[in-house]
Amino acid sequence: MISASKLNNTGFKWVLIGFIFTLLWSSASTATKIGLKVAQPLTIALMRFLIASVCMLIYAHIIRGYPLPGAREWKKITIYGIFNITIYLGLYVLAMKDVTAGIGALAIATSPIFIGLLSVIVLKQIPPAKVIAALLLGLLGVVVAAWPLLHGTGVSVKGLVILLIGMLSYSLASIYFNKTDWQGLKILTINGWQTLIGGMLLLPFLCMTYHKEANHFTADFWISSGWLAIFVSIAAIQCWLWLLKSAPIKAGMWLYLCPIFGFIIAAVFMDDPLSLYTLTGVVMVLLALVMVRGKRPRQKAELQQKQAELTHTQQSLSE
Repeated sequence: MISASKLNNTGFKWVLIGFIFTLLWSSASTATKIGLKVAQPLTIALMRFLIASVCMLIYAHIIRGYPLPGAREWKKITIYGIFNITIYLGLYVLAMKDVTAGIGALAIATSPIFIGLLSVIVLKQIPPAKVIAALLLGLLGVVVAAWPLLHGTGVSVKGLVILLIGMLSYSLASIYFNKTDWQGLKILTINGWQTLIGGMLLLPFLCMTYHKEANHFTADFWISSGWLAIFVSIAAIQCWLWLLKSAPIKAGMWLYLCPIFGFIIAAVFMDDPLSLYTLTGVVMVLLALVMVRGKRPRQKAELQQKQAELTHTQQSLSE
């Protein structure tokens, strides 16, 4: 029999790793905003992707000895990288110039709602009223939280639109991942190569828009890029996968805390305002997530788990 002390230790470890995941994942928006003070968006994005992909590929192929993708898998990885990195994270980092860190974190939290809606559409089914209501409630929650900032310099309509288009691409990437036969490739291999390829496809856009005087490779730049690469793209993802493996059903609860932690971190480090609008918007998004992630049949729960793994296996999670 398992001793009570061992059960307690396991429970403590699960809670500890859950909090670490939530803190790291929620910090992505604030880390991006710090980098944007000294560099252009795509400069930060390219450095993040380069650091993260090199670390993952060295570990996957040199340390663990995983095989390289086969000829058929390169095309799949490239398509996935375009949706998941080039479009989604490219738009995300651009949008963060025009929204606050807290709003960025809240918008990212709506991804399960988009995934739920698009999954139904891909199956050529009429979206259930509950899913449509959840999507509308989640989007309204983001608008409510951003409303008092739209009249100043913190948030622009353009930034919100770019964020939501990025979330749509993120959701399409999730569905593509789940419908693709990866021929037994390890997730770390897929993630490493899609991050590198997707990031390199942003290079032409960086070259066309690069302004030397706008990029200062100061401590803030390296802290931002390094944090996003090591602690968000790699460490947070490993925590998430461990949570899914240990308790796949309960792991989703940590996602609900991400927008809350995101606003707190943004308030502490970026002086983002917290108001009744903020609280109302967060509550609306959380209610929308509950509506989408309610009790489901076993088959649907398994699909939802795969979608959650993908949503946070990049980030090339996030954010």
